[in-house]
Amino acid sequence: MSTELVAANAPVVSAGSWPAGEGAGLPPVGLLSLATATPPHVLAQSEVASAMHHVFADTFRHSETMAGIFASTGIRTRRAARPLAWYLEPHGWSERTAAYVETATALFVEVAEAALAAAGCSAADVDTVVTVSTTGIATPSLEAVVHGRMGFRPDVERVPVFGLGCAGAVTGLAVAARLARARPGSTVLMVTVELTTLAFRLDRSDKASLISTALFGDGAAACVLRSGETGIAAIEGGGEHLWPGTLDIMGWTIDPAGFGVVLARDVPSFASANLQPAVAGILGRLGVAWEDVGRFVCHPGGTKVLTAIERSFDLGQGALDHERAVLADYGNMSAPTVLFILDRAIAAGLPARSVLVAMGPGFTASCVSLVRPS
Repeated sequence: MSTELVAANAPVVSAGSWPAGEGAGLPPVGLLSLATATPPHVLAQSEVASAMHHVFADTFRHSETMAGIFASTGIRTRRAARPLAWYLEPHGWSERTAAYVETATALFVEVAEAALAAAGCSAADVDTVVTVSTTGIATPSLEAVVHGRMGFRPDVERVPVFGLGCAGAVTGLAVAARLARARPGSTVLMVTVELTTLAFRLDRSDKASLISTALFGDGAAACVLRSGETGIAAIEGGGEHLWPGTLDIMGWTIDPAGFGVVLARDVPSFASANLQPAVAGILGRLGVAWEDVGRFVCHPGGTKVLTAIERSFDLGQGALDHERAVLADYGNMSAPTVLFILDRAIAAGLPARSVLVAMGPGFTASCVSLVRPS
């Protein structure tokens, strides 16, 4: 995946998107199927808000700004790896990691099997597995842990990807498409699993941590890709844009208790000022005009980010309706969220061209363009 390095607010300078003559003459890569899954525990936003106001009573009592964050998210329910009571007890790395591996592997199997069944193939047909996750650490990585349960071949190629956060599914889909494109006829499975709730910390009452507590949920998604077939849509290409000097916008800190949220800047304001030129630059290198995009499918972040994207992209207020609906039902699940939104867009009927857009740690924007079969 080519990455471009340009200053925030500066014109986008070409550093490569794909294809740009890449793989000329090769058949297109088809998205054959898409499946989603969530863990079993449902958290009502009202219940989480009540618990947090009790745990962090002093913080909410002395801050009018923080007092209303749960009500302002537009979220009704979220899914979680553990019941609410678990999060109200102290946990360290070992307990968080055990919860991550247990739930993430179960979700991996569930969502991968569903995607493979929808594509009309089995795990034995998979040539490459791309696994995207940033909310836990497992070594061996998840696709190796579930290898026997899934029935992958011994020669299956494994590509675990860590550190992309909310941009992970879009970049992961682009990576999977490039791998399929490079080897015509091969079947590539891309799975993304994120358990963001496991980063909740009783010992952190800073603004970034409480905002993430109000937003984050858990989920998984999987796609099956194969070159030479169209399926739901053909993957036209993709690209990334990284803004230097923005490491403090989003990410993790790591200490003995676990991950700690880094969310140091006003993401909606940053998106409003910087996202559209970056996406336009990526599309330009794909040979796609802005007006040729029938639907932008955007990772929501939160309601303020959605509003900022609508204004920046000149979409009209409320245009990102599937995004708001997924946010309300599931919260921000990090990487898988945009694929939950794509699933709804597919059900509603894709336009001739759709573009997936997500932002994540780096700070990075990632795009993938999909073309509906004619």
